[in-house]
Amino acid sequence: MLGQKLALGYQKAMLYERWRKVAQERGKDIALRELSSGRLWSFAELARDAESSPNRLDTIVHPQGHTAEFVLTVLRAWQSRSIVCPLERDQSPPTVPLPPPPCVHLKITSATTSAARVVAFTAEQLAADAVNIVATMGLRPDWPNLGAISLAHSYGFSNLVLPLLLHGIPLIIAPSPLPEAIRRAAEVEPALTLPAVPALWRAWHEAGAIPRNIRLAISAGAPLPANLEQAVFQTSGIKIHNFYGSSECGGIAFDAGNTPRTDDACVGAPMRNVELTVNEEGCLEVRSRAVGETYWPEAAPTLAAGCFQTSDLAELKHGLVHLRGRLSDQINVAGRKVSPAHIEGALLLHKSVGECLVFGVPSSDADRSENIVACVVANEPVTSEDLKQSLLTRLPAWQVPREWWFVPALSLNPRGKISRVEWRKKFIEHRRGDAPCPLI
Repeated sequence: MLGQKLALGYQKAMLYERWRKVAQERGKDIALRELSSGRLWSFAELARDAESSPNRLDTIVHPQGHTAEFVLTVLRAWQSRSIVCPLERDQSPPTVPLPPPPCVHLKITSATTSAARVVAFTAEQLAADAVNIVATMGLRPDWPNLGAISLAHSYGFSNLVLPLLLHGIPLIIAPSPLPEAIRRAAEVEPALTLPAVPALWRAWHEAGAIPRNIRLAISAGAPLPANLEQAVFQTSGIKIHNFYGSSECGGIAFDAGNTPRTDDACVGAPMRNVELTVNEEGCLEVRSRAVGETYWPEAAPTLAAGCFQTSDLAELKHGLVHLRGRLSDQINVAGRKVSPAHIEGALLLHKSVGECLVFGVPSSDADRSENIVACVVANEPVTSEDLKQSLLTRLPAWQVPREWWFVPALSLNPRGKISRVEWRKKFIEHRRGDAPCPLI
């Protein structure tokens, strides 16, 4: 028991000691700007503010919100050796017991493929992810991070909070992700790094609000469409770098190229210090020092011993990672499996298709377990028959959707992602007449 307590104390102290070293080295340099209040902190001032408040006595501390207080709460928790579990603005704390030593941090997954789960991390695992991100992306102190994404989400915590506290990369907290707010926020520094999600990049692009002083543009949290990446590059000269990761293991792959991708499926090359393989089911496996310790409180074999087994179907070709959909998303058509991403890729080759989402729904046919549905956002008038004929030149007939749903847009869930599960539910409700939406 004494050994476990000592190990836990060492792990928690490791993060705070690393921060103290950064604060001493950077001293009077600006560390943090909170644009909503106009306040700013040097590294020395940030350290003093964190230490001037009484240590938290909570066993688990929940940083929350999008202000400097989030960062200060993390530092106070590290100082008092509390466990940190970040929460979104309106999120309730998970009802879980204390994780075992040497775990010091809890992440809540985004529930993209299943119900949300809690992942426990050691200090070394958190620090390893930050090392991989800074080294792979080339984050620099003279290119401060502009924080428009959630600080609590795994992406924001690893790309904004940890680089600030463990590597001295300054952070500017934007008051809002709205286009005009981002334009004004970018005026405070001559050069910036801007991590965001595809929905924000699209909104900023359409509003002509992408700041010209962005030196490093990053997109994660959802697949970045290659056509959006190309459009931004053509209008602004800014290359958006696709970043692929997971709450369970941190960064997985990064597109470090200088020109836009042409293939949506390609998400980049493996991150520094990350080893990738494909298992017998075709799913990507991630091994690195940044992989989380365990799901908590219920462990699972997919996350153990430094290895995370994703549900993403993938190919590794010429040093690059190509995603082919999710194992759980595969559609069963009369005993044959097809990835919806494969059909979506073929659909997007049609000039009239702006966006699309493919999924399976239960079939009434005795010999077919699912029907393929294509949900389409059209750039111009087009019929389902036109799209069928186009697909028949690229796909076997059994992979061509039987049902078509034309919608004005593919709305995102609160995490900024397009949920196949939610859209399948919407389609079934619409087909029953429960949800109004034009079906063409």
